[in-house]
Amino acid sequence: MVTATPATRPVNPRFSSGPCAKLPDFSLDMLADAALGRSHRAAIGKAKLKAAIETTREILGVPADYRIGIVPASDTGAVEMAMWSMLGARGVEMLAWESFGAGWVTDVVKQLKLDATVREAPYGEIVDFGAVDFDKDVVFTWNGTTSGVRLPNGDAIPAERAGLTICDATSAAFAMDLPWDKLDVVTFSWQKVMGGEGAHGMLILGPRAVERLESYSPAWPLPKIFRMTKGGKLNEGIFEGATINTPSMLAVEDYLVALDWAKSIGGLPKLIERSTANFRAVQDFVDTKPWIENLAVDPATRSNTSVCLKFDDARIKDGAAFAKAVAKRLEKEGVAYDIGAYRDAPAGLRIWCGATVETADVAALMPWIEWAFEAEIEAQTAAA
Repeated sequence: MVTATPATRPVNPRFSSGPCAKLPDFSLDMLADAALGRSHRAAIGKAKLKAAIETTREILGVPADYRIGIVPASDTGAVEMAMWSMLGARGVEMLAWESFGAGWVTDVVKQLKLDATVREAPYGEIVDFGAVDFDKDVVFTWNGTTSGVRLPNGDAIPAERAGLTICDATSAAFAMDLPWDKLDVVTFSWQKVMGGEGAHGMLILGPRAVERLESYSPAWPLPKIFRMTKGGKLNEGIFEGATINTPSMLAVEDYLVALDWAKSIGGLPKLIERSTANFRAVQDFVDTKPWIENLAVDPATRSNTSVCLKFDDARIKDGAAFAKAVAKRLEKEGVAYDIGAYRDAPAGLRIWCGATVETADVAALMPWIEWAFEAEIEAQTAAA
């Protein structure tokens, strides 16, 4: 017999890993102060862009001598700007343990054609940071959004290093502690932990990254959208709100609203606490069920934002079809949207547990996952 339909339903069934759930009790009325129809170069536009930068600095604790810029094309654009502008000055190590990290490997090896050392780990595992040569430039994701595997801390990154560390932190920023002294470039997008809108990226540069930009010119041409210097000096305007191209002032307002919410609940410590509580609600459930596991093998590397799960039951004959069917059942019931594993990842589920998600909703979803699992097992048994 199929497990009885759970009595409690998530109030908000949005567990997508990007764009992610809006902040609790979000309303479009919150965006009424958006500078719509105004130039981003007008005083009001500049003020809002500057506020977005400085409030980001305040909440994340970004050092005063680090620059923060709003750039085009989401986190992808920010990572590409850093790689195309800074790599090539010295040796490169590319670290990947999921699809986005693998994408950066492809760009560096096949597009920039650099002779990089590539270190890869399978889904569920992480590369050995102890083997990395940090006298080279090192590119990595802090949290593998598609694998649910994160770097637990920055201990393996030496404070004294010759190379730059370029860190894609898009699903880590605002949910995990980032050791700024170990990171020279950090990128993220608004659409993850803060539940903002897509299309805009954040590029944070430490002093060593600025020094690289001002002392090195890559051998390849740079399109306008990647250029961060003028006359051999950093274009400071980019990091004061004078964006390279036109931003959406509606999206800017949405990000400002999310930042204000973050401040109102207690800032970064509270954001981390909320994400961790959400992860715990999932992991506590998984720990009691023999048929489902966290994709991340080592508990120390398990993400508290993009929590990736896999089914493990001898009755499942086609893992990919089974996982898709479970996700489809949950969506049809209106209890969970967009929680199928990423297309390049092992079959399973991916539940977003970032700070804008309510722990009560995560807890309410867990019995529904069991219900959908049992229902699909019964359906496949009957079909056989």
